[in-house]
Amino acid sequence: MTASLRALVSHLIDYAGLYPPAELPLDDVLARYRRYRAGPNSWILNRLVLPASKLKEVHLEDAWRITLLVDADLLPLPPQVESLETKRPLTEPRPLGSGALPTYSESPLGQISNSFAKIRTGALTPEAIPSAGDVARFLHAAAARHIPFKATAGLHHAIRAEHPLTYAPDAPRAVMHGFLNVFVAAAFAHSGAEVSMLIDILEECDPHAFAFAESELRWRTHSLPTAQIAIARAGFAHSFGSCSFEEPVADLRQLGLLA
Repeated sequence: MTASLRALVSHLIDYAGLYPPAELPLDDVLARYRRYRAGPNSWILNRLVLPASKLKEVHLEDAWRITLLVDADLLPLPPQVESLETKRPLTEPRPLGSGALPTYSESPLGQISNSFAKIRTGALTPEAIPSAGDVARFLHAAAARHIPFKATAGLHHAIRAEHPLTYAPDAPRAVMHGFLNVFVAAAFAHSGAEVSMLIDILEECDPHAFAFAESELRWRTHSLPTAQIAIARAGFAHSFGSCSFEEPVADLRQLGLLA
């Protein structure tokens, strides 16, 4: 594991097993999150995604980290809840949670001024998947406005490729964004890259175009120092929500990036 890859994927995945296409039972989701936290790849795991409606049904263990989906103020909250997510535009002076917690708003960037952003990078039907241009313009604008973000949906695989969109035997297939593509593009956006370059990174389908060394990552002829990747992750490209933790990890392993 090189330092540049560790900087890019550390605490990257918010586990959202309750949500499509997995839609696992709550007890199964909690058991899996507990197991992932105790496993060898726990350093890739970030928070557990829960809806506010389920909070009273869950016994939160002391060290668990929760991001909570809400549509209204909900106080008091247990200390394990570290961030909130909402579809409400947040332009009022004090965001949800009375300003106490970071809040991700799944609203157009122009409607966000007192929260973080949330972008949907996948969907259950091909026509609903955002284009590379849409994602690139979001990354460029968010970086220009210094708005940190998280992504959600569709990032089960490391590199852009065609995959089934659900686990059903007759699931539709489409080209899905890769989480390495998205977060490498985000790191370059944070460093001032133009939209055209971000589109090219997002559309990259060759895993060998990405190289991870100790001191830098490279995409074709372009490079970013490991220190800049860590800064981009900490202050800009926070995480992505996935209903599977095992698939993204397996993809990294298949690419030879993870032992």
